[in-house]
Amino acid sequence: MEACSLTDTFLSPADLPRLASQGLRVPAYPRSTLQPGVVHLGLGAFHRAHQAMVFDAMLAGGDTRWGIFGVAMRNPALADALAAQLGLYALQVASRNGVVWQVAGALLQTAVAAREPEKVISAIAAPATRWVTLTVTEKGYVPALADLLVQGLARRHAAGLAGLTVASCDNLTGNGRVLEALCLEAARRVSAGLAAWVQAHCKFPNSMVDRIVPAASPARLADARQTLGVPDAGALGTEGFTEWVLERRFADASDEAALASAGVTVVDDVRPFEDAKLRMLNGSHSAMAYIGAVAGLPTIAQCIAQPALHALVHGLMTYEIAPHLERQDWPAYRDALLARFANPELKHSVHQIANDGSKKILQRWTPPVHDLLQHGQRFERLAFAAAAWMRYCLARDEQGQTYVINDPLAEQLLALASTHAADAAATVQALGTLESVWGEELPRSAPWLASVTRQLERIHSHGMLKAAALLA
Repeated sequence: MEACSLTDTFLSPADLPRLASQGLRVPAYPRSTLQPGVVHLGLGAFHRAHQAMVFDAMLAGGDTRWGIFGVAMRNPALADALAAQLGLYALQVASRNGVVWQVAGALLQTAVAAREPEKVISAIAAPATRWVTLTVTEKGYVPALADLLVQGLARRHAAGLAGLTVASCDNLTGNGRVLEALCLEAARRVSAGLAAWVQAHCKFPNSMVDRIVPAASPARLADARQTLGVPDAGALGTEGFTEWVLERRFADASDEAALASAGVTVVDDVRPFEDAKLRMLNGSHSAMAYIGAVAGLPTIAQCIAQPALHALVHGLMTYEIAPHLERQDWPAYRDALLARFANPELKHSVHQIANDGSKKILQRWTPPVHDLLQHGQRFERLAFAAAAWMRYCLARDEQGQTYVINDPLAEQLLALASTHAADAAATVQALGTLESVWGEELPRSAPWLASVTRQLERIHSHGMLKAAALLA
């Protein structure tokens, strides 16, 4: 949060008329009379720039059911700062049409699950609540989360209230089904009757969400203060592109039309969109993150501005990932991604994207490598990405600057990489055979390991960017 003096007054509803007169889009709906209809778990930057803006648009269109009760899972700082601003925060949207600011108003109340679980349970059980949405993890749900949800659902059941749509917006394959299974297991521990009610009356749609939202920065907060005339502890930046694809599976079927009116895509099967996003966007992001971290390029925009990396990412999506996807419009999606990566306003940190790589690789890189192996096709660009990750595990860039590896396996990865730092084959044998990272098949694939070794040798010999250029 930006340092402020004791006399600073943060963004508040009193500022909205002035900001509207200056041309900013601000909430025009009567926020003080609204009750939350959505409980969101995971009050981070992504939700506030993505789903919250969908609900904001629905409220602006006159549908008053979509106000948000936002729940931070552990850290109270943001929840308390937003509460002090009565849920208001500004969003800077950067697109090819320029940069615009707007103030979001869908967030009505906040809480912290670790500090006040009863408040969260009561919100889930409130008669006005219709939906629960989640953005809490990319690593997998834990039973404690399901227990929290089910306590709220149990109260609804006991009170004779309607079931809820519980929509996971996390980067997890089959996210709705995974969450549903955990919640049913937790409900069975309470009673068979509760489990039957949850299964019959609550819906857990799979979903895919897509919008690049860099972490908040002091520069962004300073820009917001200059634009708004007051400090904003919750200010965010994002891109113009946004996509939310939801499975047609709602507790209230009429919600489909309401969501579609705000730009949500409702489909029978989310998987083609989910696979394309995980492999094309997230997979390319991870590749650039490790390459950029080692090469000393701090942002994704600076990475894609390098001709060798632009060619690598274009080829990665075109020849190694997209041909085995079911999303039919993948050429347009690829081109949109390349344009989004190049957006200099986003300042998306490679080190932010590099976090928790050992938990992401299995979803982002392993499936396309399997497809290519099965069809006897080349995978040199994916092998280069894998080699870049192994070089990244040394925690030192090519200029000799050190960085912190933020990963649950950080200590093990650094130890293995450091032990074999000068020997590409030994490094690949140590890091490329970790089944927790790569799955069961790739650690035993001689062609794959040989290709990764060849690319790591090139990185050692030529440096990251020159090695990347050899792939063109």
